[in-house]
Amino acid sequence: MRAKVTYVITAAVLVVYFVLVGSRGVMLIQHGTALTVTFGGAVLILPVIGVWFLWKNTRFVTKANRLAAELEAEGGLPVDELKRTPGGRIDRDSADAVFAKRREETEDTPDDWRCWFRLAVAYHDARDTPRARKAMQRAIALHEGRQPVGN
Repeated sequence: MRAKVTYVITAAVLVVYFVLVGSRGVMLIQHGTALTVTFGGAVLILPVIGVWFLWKNTRFVTKANRLAAELEAEGGLPVDELKRTPGGRIDRDSADAVFAKRREETEDTPDDWRCWFRLAVAYHDARDTPRARKAMQRAIALHEGRQPVGN
C-alpha cells in the first residue's frame, strides 16, 4: 500500500511539474520572437515526453498489479524464501538459488505467464531491474494473449 501511495504522490508531483514547464513554454511562444518561439517549442517537448513516459509506466504497473492480484487469488504468488542479512538485505546467494529455480520453471513452461511473473520477481530480488521489467512485460503479453516482443 505504501508503494502505491508513493507512486501516486510522485506522479502528482510530476504532473504539476509538467504543467509548470508547459506553461513556461507557452509563455515563451507567446512572446513572439524567433528565439523565444524556438525555445518555447523545445520546452514544450519535455512535458510531452514526460507525460508519455508516465502514462506508459502507469499502464505497466497497473497491468503487473492486476497479474499479481490474479496470481494471489490462485494461490500462486511466489513465497518469500529468501535469506536476509542482519541488516535486512536479501542474501545474494539465496537470491541466485531462487532465481535458478524460477529460470528452470520458466524454461520448462515458456508460454505460462505465471512462470514469467515469478521469474520477474526473482530478477527483481537479484537486483536486475532491466531483466525484471522485460520478464514482467513478457508475462503481461502472454496473459493478454499477445505474442511477446522478441519472438
